[in-house]
Amino acid sequence: MLHAIDDCAKRRLTERVDILTAINILKSRGYDEEQLVSEITKIFYVDLDEYNEIIRHS
Repeated sequence: MLHAIDDCAKRRLTERVDILTAINILKSRGYDEEQLVSEITKIFYVDLDEYNEIIRHS
């Protein structure tokens, strides 16, 4: 049985610290930089401008 993901249940990540925390958690679970954006947008609504700024400076 497939379980549909309810997009309304996604948390919004707009603050730099929240996005950075999510990135660090995903990296600790073995995701590389190419997989991060795909995975983080499956789980959260992300401010992509802020996300790109963080990735650029890391």
